[in-house]
Parts: sequence; structure tokens; C-alpha cells
Amino acid sequence: MNYMQVVGISSSPRKKSNTDLLLSAVLSGASDGGCETVHIDLYNFEIEYCKACDTCYKTGSCVHMDEFSDVYDVILESDGIVMSSPNYINNVTAKMKSLLDRMADTVHCQRLLGKYSVAVSTAGGSGAQEVADYLNQSLFIMGASIVGSVGLNLSDGEELFQKGIDRSYQLGIQLADAILTKAEFPDQQEGHNAMLDRMKQLVSFRKDEWPYEYTYFVQKKWL
Repeated sequence: MNYMQVVGISSSPRKKSNTDLLLSAVLSGASDGGCETVHIDLYNFEIEYCKACDTCYKTGSCVHMDEFSDVYDVILESDGIVMSSPNYINNVTAKMKSLLDRMADTVHCQRLLGKYSVAVSTAGGSGAQEVADYLNQSLFIMGASIVGSVGLNLSDGEELFQKGIDRSYQLGIQLADAILTKAEFPDQQEGHNAMLDRMKQLVSFRKDEWPYEYTYFVQKKWL
């Protein structure tokens, strides 16, 4: 069996949070499905805000000398990515948003093509599924194929929460199976093709300002 790795990204500021229970369940399922798993707590890493300076587009490197690359390198090395965040005013936590914003060139270069994503979220009253969908959509526009998500509102009660943990575990098994079988999702492929075409057009248009990304596309034989 080929080596398979799944990384789980936690962005809750609370240790042993409800969101982290779902994330851990997904990773447990992925492990039982044959994957090596890595759990990353974003609050253990210094990740600065994106400055929108375009340096990553121009050179492939970031101006910030922080710990972003420690997280990003693991994401790029992994076959599956599990994103998690509680609902903070109908969105992800600031820590998660900082990570996603710093991955802007991942969108341009479609670096997650061939990888698979899962997302989980919790909320006190409502909006958990919307946050999980946002996380998956963020990885989708970077190239990842969506396996599924779990969004749980704690106000729905303990019984449904426990069922959500079970669903998260099963989702981890599904993620491992998708990686093992190199699953294809025809309903998502059209979106991936459209996104790649859009990025080809953008990078070609900005090739003089963004030489790194243009060279990357040429090396990938996309241009």
C-alpha cells in the first residue's frame, strides 16, 4: 500500500474544543482507513496577516518570517486535508482566515489538485454547516476535491452531537478510501477545469509582474 497522509488543521482557540472532537474523529477514521495522520493546532504557530504585496506571486516566497511555512509544507505533503473551525460570527476564526489568506498563490497555482478535503465546524446556535462549506470551498478553489463535511449546532442537543462525531469518523474512512482509490468526482471536475482555465488567463495576463507563477505554469505544461 502506498503511503497516505492526512493533515487535520484545528483553529479553535479552546483546547479540547467541540470542534476539535469532530476533527479528531475524522482523523481517527482516516487512520483506521490506512492513513498516517497529523494534527496541527494553528494556535501553536505564529502566522501573520497577508500584506497583499504580491511577493509570493512574483518570487514564490513570502515576506513574513514567521511559522506559516511549517504548516503549509505539511499541507502540501498531505494527500488529504481536514479543515476545522468553530463559527465566529458566520465565518471561520481569525487564525484560520490568516492561514487561508496566506495561501493565495495556492489558488493561482492550483497546488491542491489531486488532493482531497473534508471540513468540520460547530456553532452554539446556528451556522456551523455554512462555515464547514466555506472551508471546503476554500480548498476547492485551490484544486482539492471535496469528500464531505459535518456542521453541528450545539443547540440541537447532545444526541445529535454524538451522531455528528460518528458521522465525522465515517467521513474520515471515506476520505482515506478516496485517497487510496484516487476517487474522481465528475460533478466537481467541471469546476476544477474552469478554475484552472481562469488562472491560466490571469497568470498569462500578469506574466511580467508575476514571473514565478508564470514559470510554474510553463513548467506544469499548462501554458
